[in-house]
Order: sequence, then structure tokens, then C-alpha cells
Amino acid sequence: MSILTGRIVSLLIGYVFGLFQTGYIYGKVMERLDIRNYGSGNAGSTNVLRVLGKKAAFIVLLGDVFKAVFAMLICSWLFRETGNASLFAMYAALGVTLGHDFPFYLGFKGGKGIASMAGIMSVMDLRMTLVCFILFVSIVFLTRYVSLGSILVSITFCAMNAYFCLHGTYQAERPFYPEIIGIAAFLMILAVWQHRANIGRLLAGNENKIGSKTAKKAEEKTE
Repeated sequence: MSILTGRIVSLLIGYVFGLFQTGYIYGKVMERLDIRNYGSGNAGSTNVLRVLGKKAAFIVLLGDVFKAVFAMLICSWLFRETGNASLFAMYAALGVTLGHDFPFYLGFKGGKGIASMAGIMSVMDLRMTLVCFILFVSIVFLTRYVSLGSILVSITFCAMNAYFCLHGTYQAERPFYPEIIGIAAFLMILAVWQHRANIGRLLAGNENKIGSKTAKKAEEKTE
């Protein structure tokens, strides 16, 4: 199988896994609601936490993390003999994020990809996972802004990918390292773009803080 075919296959495998919209499915099955019509209108674990509570958010978080892990591990195994497992795993990561953020069967309206990014980190390098976890927890603890923590984590994710590529950490030939960095940069840009409304509220000083009161099954979100 050619490198090009491997890229396409990995991207498609990732996208299929990304289509497993944990927040949407949990809301429909367990609560008979579309989580995207409540709270912030997002299908991610943070909005699930605000609307449905901690248990639901934890389940959704695990689902979004592990769909990235499974997709990347599958592609790493499929292409293990190429010597470029990390490259194909990164294409799977890209596919998962696109499927999570833009599921075709939900009108391309999904989550923001941060939980999936956590899964991506855990496969790429556990040191990255640890650093980003500490950063995220620290920012959220100090500011109570999940969005700010998410944005800073996505930037750190990109920077650490570049650092590890420069030091030859990943299982891929060096000529493909710029490609891995490019995918990481795209994922960072996409994460920041998905938080553009949050950034506006942060600048305006009216961003929602974690722990703020939000009634369960709140009134449907209006544009």
C-alpha cells in the first residue's frame, strides 16, 4: 500500500470513529433530548456537564477520548511495517477530529474536539498528555474558564508535537515530520476557531465559568 493510500485510509478510519457523537448519543438514549439544543448548543462534554451533570459528562468525555485512541491505534497497527506508524496515526487523529466536529449526519454540527485531542495526545506521547493535563487543570482551577484551558492546551499540543518531531521522538521517517507538525498545527487552528465565540466572550468578560448554575434541560437555545 502506498503512502498516499495509507493517508487516505487512515483519514477515513478516523472520520468514521469521529462520527460516534458520544454527547449526542447519550442525550438521545438516556435523556431523550438533543444536547445541541441546550446550554451552549455544543455536543461536547463541557456542555453535557452543564446540562446533564457530572456522570453524563464523564461518560461523554471517555467516549470522545477513546474514539481517538482506538482509531489511532488501529491505523498504527495496520501500517506498523511501513516505519511510519506515527504519520498514519496522525492522519487518523485528523479524521477523528473532523468527524467529531463536523458529523455529516448531524448537519456538520458536533463538538469542538478538545476531548478527542486528549486521546490523540495519549497515543502520541504520554509526556505531552501530562503537561497538557496539568496546564488545563491549573488554568481551569485558577480562572474557572474551560474554554481558556482548552485553547491553551491546543496551542501547547502543537508546540510539543513540533518539539518531539525535532528530537526524532515519533515512529516516522524524518521527511514526514513536517507533515506531522502541519497536522498538529491544523488541529490547533481548528480548535481555536471552534472556540471563536468563547474567545469573544472572554474578551468581553462574560464567558461562562465552570460551576455556574445551569438548569438541567434548560430552555432550548435560540440564535
